[in-house]
Amino acid sequence: MKYVPVSEVKVGLAFNKMPTHVGRLAARDGVVYFEYDRDFLKSGLDISPLRLPLQPGLRSFDRFLFEGLPGLFNDSLPDGWGRFLLDRFARGQGILPDQLGPLDRLAHVGNNGMGALIYEPDQSQAACENEINLDALALHAREVLNGEAQDVLNELLALNGSSAGSRPKVMVGVNECRENIVHGIVDLKEEYEPWIVKFFNSTDGLDSGAVEYVYALMAEKAGLEMSDVHLFAADKGPGYFATRRFDRVGEKRLHVHSACGLLHSDFRTPSLDYEDLITLTGMLTRDVREVEKMFRLAVFNVLAHNRDDHAKNFSFLMSDTGEWKLSPAYDLTFSSGPRGEQSTMVMGEGANPGIEHLRKLGEEAKLDKACVNEIIEQTQDALANWSELAREFGVDRENVGLIKDKLGQQK
Repeated sequence: MKYVPVSEVKVGLAFNKMPTHVGRLAARDGVVYFEYDRDFLKSGLDISPLRLPLQPGLRSFDRFLFEGLPGLFNDSLPDGWGRFLLDRFARGQGILPDQLGPLDRLAHVGNNGMGALIYEPDQSQAACENEINLDALALHAREVLNGEAQDVLNELLALNGSSAGSRPKVMVGVNECRENIVHGIVDLKEEYEPWIVKFFNSTDGLDSGAVEYVYALMAEKAGLEMSDVHLFAADKGPGYFATRRFDRVGEKRLHVHSACGLLHSDFRTPSLDYEDLITLTGMLTRDVREVEKMFRLAVFNVLAHNRDDHAKNFSFLMSDTGEWKLSPAYDLTFSSGPRGEQSTMVMGEGANPGIEHLRKLGEEAKLDKACVNEIIEQTQDALANWSELAREFGVDRENVGLIKDKLGQQK
């Protein structure tokens, strides 16, 4: 198959079924350029106010960050598992993955990305609405990771959309009683809601889904805003972790922008402090309640030993009226960061952030001292449920003890 690179991509914003033209991306001599559409400039919808504000003219960006894309559009690209799938698919078509430029990859996202941004040409894989079996999909994912099962790549690509992260995952439709699961990224039937289901990767334990599920339950008890979660039964291990997508509300789509994309902060080389995220939240939302939500998330991540709290794991949602708010929390689980440190520092401390660092963060955020102490105490009370919940939902006994010990060290 002869490879014909995509040299131009039209960008749209689809809050509903009538998308708005945003602008145009073009690649010339290895440089990616972007220009807003004149009519969109009049809309006042500042979809990336820090690094790509509503301004006329042609712009280009650092060629060594995000493959030359603005962070706004890099957020649409899958990484980890999704990138692996596309690379495998390309090889099957006789195309080397290195030949695929960022515009090729955006074209493969097409209309199926997270959030409200869409791209033309749309070269995304079409998915049917058949019911699916999670155990069969998990098996297919393991086969693909092992270099087998070329024939199921199309299905897995169609179900991935632009979801990020290293663990295999699928975007599906789930009915209200959570018994029927269908292929589903766009145009779901009325009785189905859009969900994401995660599988185990080669380095996960079989109980990784249960660990993340228990963390979600504890996060909810700690007062964090969470999307609905569920633990679907599995033929191996206690189950598959699933969460309802927060970028969809009925037939409406919400614009999603990560801290990584907003700040042009490469999540692979952590450099952020929660103080930066607090400042970003206040600047973007102008709402002290959203600042408090970000502080609460910082407290949970530190005390729960979730050290993979990099810049892509914080996102903001924008409505069709231009109002910003912090997204529900996601990717909360027991984890280690770079060299075992917190990926996002707390007041300059990455190795061993603790309660005093969190109190200082709350003070810098101008939160009431009583509120700060209440959030810390509520989080500690929620985490005290770890052992009971972990045993209830089938976490491996050794992991129950290991994580309990680590949670007990957070002082």
